[in-house]
Amino acid sequence: MRLTELNHRFLRGIQAGRHTWLADEPVRMGGSDLGPDPYALLLSSLGACTSMTIRMYANRKGMKLDDVVVDLVHRRETLPAGSTGSAESSSTAGAASHGSTQTEDVFERQITLKGELSDAERQRLLEIADKCPVHKTLTVRIRITTQLVG
Repeated sequence: MRLTELNHRFLRGIQAGRHTWLADEPVRMGGSDLGPDPYALLLSSLGACTSMTIRMYANRKGMKLDDVVVDLVHRRETLPAGSTGSAESSSTAGAASHGSTQTEDVFERQITLKGELSDAERQRLLEIADKCPVHKTLTVRIRITTQLVG
């Protein structure tokens, strides 16, 4: 994957193999709003992976899932003094310190399952949602390495 500047503000070109798209910031942030912002791109990865994982499982099990819709929202919450965040993110990059203020990134995910599904099947598909690879990546300790080249 490669990202390149398309202007000297926020507009970026993204290329992944033969696929290209844009990232930008909204006008209120000084961008041109010609593409989703970086957090929207991150949420789209989680949503796409969630939906694909649910669909793969439902197909394999022969469930009558007609459609799956995933709605996502990102927000940052200020944590009470002395808090380390939620149990799930306490050892992840999701909790960050900004001076003396601790914050936590919260991704709200709402899943709509359409079709003739039993309560047990719906519950199982909800459990499967947490097994999507992007969900797993975002909820474990991650390390990003950076090198200056050229």
